[in-house]
Amino acid sequence: MRARQLEVFCTLMRCGTVTGAAAMLNISQPALSQILLHAEDQLGFKLFNRVRGRLVPTQEAEELYSQAEHIFGELDALRRRTVDMRHGRTGLVRLAASAPPSMSIVPRALTAFREAHPEIVVRSLIGSQTSIVEMLRNGEVSLGIAMNNLPHAGIHAETVGRASLVCVVSAEHRLAKLDCVRFADISDETLISYRADTLPGRLLAASAEAEDFSYAPAIEIDLSITALPYVRDGLGIAIVDNLLPWEQFNGVVTRPFEPRIEVPIAILTSNDRPLSPSHELMRDCLRAACRALNRSPGP
Repeated sequence: MRARQLEVFCTLMRCGTVTGAAAMLNISQPALSQILLHAEDQLGFKLFNRVRGRLVPTQEAEELYSQAEHIFGELDALRRRTVDMRHGRTGLVRLAASAPPSMSIVPRALTAFREAHPEIVVRSLIGSQTSIVEMLRNGEVSLGIAMNNLPHAGIHAETVGRASLVCVVSAEHRLAKLDCVRFADISDETLISYRADTLPGRLLAASAEAEDFSYAPAIEIDLSITALPYVRDGLGIAIVDNLLPWEQFNGVVTRPFEPRIEVPIAILTSNDRPLSPSHELMRDCLRAACRALNRSPGP
């Protein structure tokens, strides 16, 4: 399967229609259909069946898709790299961070990095832990920073700091008057917090069990920023990380949560791709930003 055929196949798998895929690839529908037919002729089997105007992947297509998507991701990363080189951006730093570090650690690191190396272009992306790992594997980024240091195949995780969990409540809430919040204080509250199968969710569940409290959020979230509108609208109180600059958001306040629960902050890199000198410099800035953040007085 050639590169263009691979691109068409992956786009069709995502979109499910010739119309949507053609629009995404900016080609005509007949041209896309012709590329698909050529791919199927070369492969010797069909990739899609037409059912009521939609393309339904065959079993063969389903089996090929995960590997095809991985290869296509690497080709796309290679294309972007050659574009960067053509425009003289060989001193390019590519990093991805989950939302909380991207709003706290990354800005500090970028400030220091740009002051020392203004000539180097920085491409900063935001993604989930899963997407960051995948971007590191396919070479789309060389540095990642996330609130999770659990092992992933082919990925090195360097723990560089820890973030405490705090209670976020509306400014008028009764809990805003407390010096700190405990499980006993929230027994009658609607809890907004992490899914039980996430790392902070597991840490909270274990701590709650030790205090004979049932950890069962009524509203489950993956990212702490998701809790902000829910808390402001009075839907409940949240237990989330303290990395976000909560003090900058009107209508909510934070209180320390006891017992103290900390989530690791890790810099992620690929075991298969050594860092360039520019990326090593950025990693040093990320480390320094984490150290400075951990020295800052908490809520």
